[in-house]
Amino acid sequence: MRALLMAAALAFALPASAGAGPVARAETHYAPAENLELVDVRIIGDAELSIDMAAYVLSDTRVIEALTAAAERDVAVRLYFDKSQFSQHGLRVDAPIEALLAHPNVAAKVKGRGVLMHLKAYAVDGKLLRTGSGNFSRAGLAQQDNDLVLISDPAVVDAFERTFEAIWSRARNIDALDTPERGARP
Repeated sequence: MRALLMAAALAFALPASAGAGPVARAETHYAPAENLELVDVRIIGDAELSIDMAAYVLSDTRVIEALTAAAERDVAVRLYFDKSQFSQHGLRVDAPIEALLAHPNVAAKVKGRGVLMHLKAYAVDGKLLRTGSGNFSRAGLAQQDNDLVLISDPAVVDAFERTFEAIWSRARNIDALDTPERGARP
């Protein structure tokens, strides 16, 4: 999926040949030269309707706070996590992630079984896709060599939304608030 998204981003970023239709925009950012956390906070801050995020790791405080602020603005936020990383970086008493997951406008699921859920992507309002190599962690967004790609092509955003819907709907998913970290049985 990541390779498909990156190929689509490159294809849409190239100039159109004569007579071709409009070219969708792709915008690429690179850490550590640029702090990707600031890009994510800005994009999340622009959300008006929905955010669908697939996050291998979500531990960056400012991104979590931006998601919480979006939920406070009545943006519907859906979060999908990898089980192994959620057990390491997920719920912590009095941590920002706990308040985010408890918010009524936030729904969160953890992949129940199988190989890693390794996506680091989200769609905003069904109009913009953010994808890239960096985890939603302080190191991943500001210190490591990572990229962040913003794609506004409707076909690419729709492909992500279909994929997100498919992984979100898996029967073996666990509600994030019902994970063993919260005392529920696996």
